[in-house]
Amino acid sequence: MRVAFLGLGIMGQSMASNLVKAGHEVTVWNRTPGKLVEGAAVAPTPAAAAQEAEVVWLCVSDTDAVEEVVFGKEGAESSLAAGAIIADSSTISPSATVRFAERAAAKGAAWVDAPMTGSKVGARDGTLVFIVGGAEQNIERLKPLFAAMGKKIFCMGDTGKGQATKLAMNLQIAMIYEGFAEALTLATKLGVDTQQFVSLIEATMVRSGVVEYKAPFILQRDFTPNFPLRLMHKDIRLTLEAAREARVKLPGLETVEEVYEMATEDGHKDLDYAATLTLLEKWAGVQVKGNAA
Repeated sequence: MRVAFLGLGIMGQSMASNLVKAGHEVTVWNRTPGKLVEGAAVAPTPAAAAQEAEVVWLCVSDTDAVEEVVFGKEGAESSLAAGAIIADSSTISPSATVRFAERAAAKGAAWVDAPMTGSKVGARDGTLVFIVGGAEQNIERLKPLFAAMGKKIFCMGDTGKGQATKLAMNLQIAMIYEGFAEALTLATKLGVDTQQFVSLIEATMVRSGVVEYKAPFILQRDFTPNFPLRLMHKDIRLTLEAAREARVKLPGLETVEEVYEMATEDGHKDLDYAATLTLLEKWAGVQVKGNAA
């Protein structure tokens, strides 16, 4: 398929590369020039990238970026062919997604929201899990592309439901990790052996995929961004915004958002979101000791 891939960040560059490896004709664009994907053409603007594309795939930072890349002055909208599909793997507002889909439909294009989970390792290895909203026939057309980049897709309903589901997923990830970070901090303050504590967690009902994935990094004091704190903070804010629109109260997440705000003020926004632990450590006057101790 002819694919315009817009956004070559932590996830997007690997995703676009896997499309090329699967034999698709890919043209890429990135806001910051210089990022390349071997085997892909490079376009100077989103509009140029989208020229004659069957699918325009987005993986950009936030709702405003999606709007600019698609509907801005040099946006992809001006080049959309009738029958083209815009697939958005950014994590953005569900209500904005519905509005964007309506605007695309006026140009004869379809919209599929396709945020994903799996972190940069999943993007690199082509094992992402896609959380999809949109018309069944459009999702069916995209299946060869999903297969090139991921291992599974979950169809959650009509347009916007993929984004809504992704926010509900990230709500859980943020809160599960924060509970883990608080437990580690308290256990350390009380003199509990960290490695033994993590082993206990992994052997009991407290275990989770979040803990299993993050614990090795934490024990090595490695906060290299698999999922930057600034992006998780953005997703938390999006979730709270969606909750307000739906008149749902999320008191736990509101408290976690305050932690992210303070971690950002402490200069950790470009580290992995696991770096919220360092804020808890600072408040407690301890440091969680692991393999690097």
